[in-house]
Amino acid sequence: MSLLRRWSPWVLLLLALAGLSGPTLTGPAEESVAPPFSRPLWLDRTSPPTVRLRLDGHDRQVALDWQWGPPAGFSLHVSWSLPEGGRGRLLWEGAGQTLLLAELKGPGGTVSLDGRDMAFRLGLGLTPFQSAMERLLPGPGAYALRYEGDRPLSLDVAAAFPGGRWGLLGTDQRGRDVFRLFLAGINISLLIGLSATFLATLAGTTAGLLSGYLGGIVDSLLMRLADLLLALPVLPILMVLAGLWGRGLWQLVFILSLFSWMGTARTVRALTLSLREAPFVENLRALGAPTAYILGRHLLPEALPVLLATVTLGVPGAILSEAGLAFLGLSDPNLLSWGRMLHEAHGFGAFTAGAWWIIVPPGLGIVVVCLSFLDLGRFLEEKADPRLRERS
Repeated sequence: MSLLRRWSPWVLLLLALAGLSGPTLTGPAEESVAPPFSRPLWLDRTSPPTVRLRLDGHDRQVALDWQWGPPAGFSLHVSWSLPEGGRGRLLWEGAGQTLLLAELKGPGGTVSLDGRDMAFRLGLGLTPFQSAMERLLPGPGAYALRYEGDRPLSLDVAAAFPGGRWGLLGTDQRGRDVFRLFLAGINISLLIGLSATFLATLAGTTAGLLSGYLGGIVDSLLMRLADLLLALPVLPILMVLAGLWGRGLWQLVFILSLFSWMGTARTVRALTLSLREAPFVENLRALGAPTAYILGRHLLPEALPVLLATVTLGVPGAILSEAGLAFLGLSDPNLLSWGRMLHEAHGFGAFTAGAWWIIVPPGLGIVVVCLSFLDLGRFLEEKADPRLRERS
């Protein structure tokens, strides 16, 4: 129960739940929802937010309480289906006026309008040089989008007034919700970190057990290979392999695990060497127990406490390596990881534009996840080594 008194398991559990349920609750992360570099709603209350209105066949009217001046733009998309010969109208009401936005006729159709279109402004009775925004939303007040006419078989009306603010964390350079991207990045970062660490631990445990127990040429070959990989500069090699093998998710996991197993192998080898000549191992060999049985049934369980600590301490390294490769543009562009968010923020000028709300969330997420796994690994390491527990 002492584990539950630490902060790291609760933080990791919260992040895992947010990553699993976030995309379902908030919507697709790739959807453009507002103008690029929109500020968070709580940051600047003087500029109007991006507002979206939705009307379907069940509701005849949707209201809008507007507290700002004219917005920067307006767009409307309507699709409908009416009985043969049916008619309907889409109206905009407010500021003491009723404006006709679109005529709907059976059997159905679609129409898209934009506040910058000349035909739309002329339809509102404006001159080509007047702004449609000053007619639709001239100032603070109560407004309504209303359907009037025959009962539609289906109706879908989507109206948008783009502004300078959106959501909890604003938008990025493509107008995507940063909060949705942050939630989607949790899944990718944790998946890559855990998968790469699991494969590296599996390979390192196997190499360490064989090297420590068999000794001889097997020990020499495996340890010299580990020494060679430890001596290589990791980041340039990762960049070259990512360019040669592709940027897919599992290619990246394999590349990261390929350069992460050496520390585990050395730790397990040292533990195996200390147990190889133990009396119970000698007795098993005297009874004719096969090597696989001794390694899997007796030596591996002895190494499990150390391996648990090694796994939790290895996940931050894999996450940081993925973030570094993604920041350099060497990851799959379809993966919405935190490193990819930082890469795109740097590439599209978020640093120079002062859009810190795009940079801080993924960077802070990487820091929090890495510190959580380090704290958890420290706890497991103390449990595995009584000397550390007594010292703490």
